[in-house]
Amino acid sequence: MKIAVLPGDGIGTEIVAEAVKVLHALDLKFEMETALVGGTAYDAHGHPLPDATLKLAKESDAVLFGAVGDWKYDTLERQFRPEQAILGLRKNLGLFANFRPAICYEQLVAASSLKPELIAGLDILIIRELTGDIYFGQPRGRRTAVDGHFPGAEEAFDTMRYSRPEVERIARVAFEAARKRSKRVTSVDKANVLETFQFWKDIVTEVGKEYPDVELDHMYVDNAAMQLVKAPKKFDVVVTGNMFGDILSDEAAMLTGSIGMLPSASLNSSNQGLYEPSHGSAPDIAGKGVANPLATILSAAMMLRYSLNQEEAAQRIETAVKKVLAQGLRTPDIYSAGTTKVGTVEMGDAVLKAL
Repeated sequence: MKIAVLPGDGIGTEIVAEAVKVLHALDLKFEMETALVGGTAYDAHGHPLPDATLKLAKESDAVLFGAVGDWKYDTLERQFRPEQAILGLRKNLGLFANFRPAICYEQLVAASSLKPELIAGLDILIIRELTGDIYFGQPRGRRTAVDGHFPGAEEAFDTMRYSRPEVERIARVAFEAARKRSKRVTSVDKANVLETFQFWKDIVTEVGKEYPDVELDHMYVDNAAMQLVKAPKKFDVVVTGNMFGDILSDEAAMLTGSIGMLPSASLNSSNQGLYEPSHGSAPDIAGKGVANPLATILSAAMMLRYSLNQEEAAQRIETAVKKVLAQGLRTPDIYSAGTTKVGTVEMGDAVLKAL
């Protein structure tokens, strides 16, 4: 089993180091190779996704990814910014399905900004389509407006696009996932305004007929954003487009108390995947040893489950994380009175010991 390890920028190197430490503790044979990505790759090679890094990712069964980005790169041309690395990996590896679980651990109920009764036992899976939508649609750019409210003015534009195969495949991923859970899918769209999402809604409805055992409902994105705060436990599997999924998955993450707790997986049709924490590179705390490594460690567990077919090992890691939380150990982002504050390495060591 070959794993490409891409720590990236900011806290990426710190949190990935703890996940790698946990993986090495398993009685499994991994070939791990580390490469630069993001801002560190730009500094060394003049591009956030060097050819050698992309080649390594393509040749691996899975990619363990940290985070990319730093304010000092904000003045670069867009194609050279660190964030382009993750977009390039998604495109070149054909990663079209992003799994973002939002789970509220019993020990962290008090860390959520919502009332305990609203989020206790929360377990949502948001499935975000990754290759289409306004992020990749063409044409895009800047021009002089020829119509609209201000003809002759400078304007910018992006194009929201989805093809039938793109919608069909992400819908099937959602229905298959729901069959292993509570057999409920909520498709989130904006069909009342956007033709793209009326198209989306029609196709998801068609695919849903292939899964008569799974309950399907549709919800406009603005209502979905409200319901995630009002009654989050009404959701099971949520499937939506690239932009809506980007926004809603971060909202769902904060229901659980900290985005520092939540892993993610991005898969292609052969289950090759990229695994990363849901949070960013957090340059403001980089090097301070206070970042929460649990999302990255749990991302490694997802990697074992989805790409490496090591379910037992995945469960061992997840159980170890729960044990550590039960012991009252907390990094600053999830700390509360009566618990014990620890740093990045100490949290990783605690998971290792529990494992």
